[in-house]
Amino acid sequence: MTKTQRLRQLEWAEKVAYFLDSKYRLPGTKFRFGLDPILGLLPVLGDGVSFIISSLLVVQAARTGVSGKVLLKMTGNVLLDFIVGSVPVLGNIFDFVYKANTRNIRLLREYYNEGKHKGSGIGILIVLLLTFILIIAAIAAIISLAIRWAADGFAA
Repeated sequence: MTKTQRLRQLEWAEKVAYFLDSKYRLPGTKFRFGLDPILGLLPVLGDGVSFIISSLLVVQAARTGVSGKVLLKMTGNVLLDFIVGSVPVLGNIFDFVYKANTRNIRLLREYYNEGKHKGSGIGILIVLLLTFILIIAAIAAIISLAIRWAADGFAA
C-alpha cells in the first residue's frame, strides 16, 4: 500500500473515530463524546453495533500493514471498551470516558509518523494469556472453597 493510500485510510479512520468518540461537546465544558456512549445506552444492540464499527477500524489497520503489536493493542482497546461497556450503568459511564477509537487512532499515528509499536506483540499476548489463566485459576479456587464451605455447613 502506498503512502498516499495509507494516509487516505488514516483520514477515514480518524473521521470514524471522531464520530464515535468526540463529535459532540457537553455545553459549557470541554468534555466531548460521540455516538459510541449513546449507542451504549441501548442494551446489547448498542454495544454490539459499536463493537462492529470499532472492529472495522482494526481490520482496516490490518489491511494497511501495521505491525502485530499495533493490531494487538488496538484489539485490546476495542475488547476492553466492549466488555466493560456492556456492564449496566458502570459500562455507560465507562463509554463516555474511555475512547477506544481515539486511542487506536493515536496508536496508528505513532506507528506511521514516529515509528513506534514495531514488532509482533507476542510478549504482550503472552502476558495477557498468563493473566487470563491466573484469573481463571483464582476464580476456580474461590468457587472450590465456596463449595467446600457450603458442603461443610450442610453436613453439620
